[in-house]
Amino acid sequence: MSQEHKVGTALITGASSGIGAVYTDRFAKRGYDVILVARDEARLNALASKLHAQYGIAAQVLPADLSTEAGIRAVENRLEADASITLFVNNAGIARLGALAEMPKQDISDIIQINVHAASRLAAAAARAFTPRKAGRIINVASVLALISERFNPIYNASKAFVLSLSQSMQNELSPLGIKVQAVLPGATRTEIWSRAGADISVLPPEMVMGVDEMVDAALAGFDRDEVVTIPSLPDAAEFDAFTQARLKMGPNLSRDHAAARYHTAAVA
Repeated sequence: MSQEHKVGTALITGASSGIGAVYTDRFAKRGYDVILVARDEARLNALASKLHAQYGIAAQVLPADLSTEAGIRAVENRLEADASITLFVNNAGIARLGALAEMPKQDISDIIQINVHAASRLAAAAARAFTPRKAGRIINVASVLALISERFNPIYNASKAFVLSLSQSMQNELSPLGIKVQAVLPGATRTEIWSRAGADISVLPPEMVMGVDEMVDAALAGFDRDEVVTIPSLPDAAEFDAFTQARLKMGPNLSRDHAAARYHTAAVA
């Protein structure tokens, strides 16, 4: 890879399979060196070797279990210490099934640990690293379930709503500093997350399920357009824009010195 094509290094979490593996391939193809983060070191090494051979880029592995403090700190430290990193893909996540009242306590803790705690810690680490340079890109992978709370699993949905809110707040805070943030909201995507959650994706209507390559390629089209929120399956971006405008219109009335008139009760005679 000639020096003029060097665009920096991309660090991708959840890189051993699914969405993370495709992101890793696509950024390697664009000339990024890559740092692959996941628990499965063997799969990471195999993917790193393949990418180096195919694209001629430097591919390093960083085995880390983001369910542990040690794993989070290892990735935080790399983000903050490695000045070559210009892009962070905050992709690692897990899902679980079941009604809230029936969920094992550990499943609840696991989702919050990976999807909320680790995701926010690493997003903050990337922000700390990029802020002094006044440059950098952060991609946070959320889910359309951030917008459809009535479906699937309450804890998973809430965790992805957290990632969406985090991303929008980060963009507002970091954009003036030259750092760009994108939230990606996939719909049902054909990856291993389903089997790991104990679900059978084949029960969903085929027209609801997108292939992982197509999903990531669409998300990257949004990335290239500097979209703050990308919903790969949404045909009309104006619908989300209208949703956003309706939300912002409520802003002046969300915190007032008196209750709204509709909550005033009639005086008791």
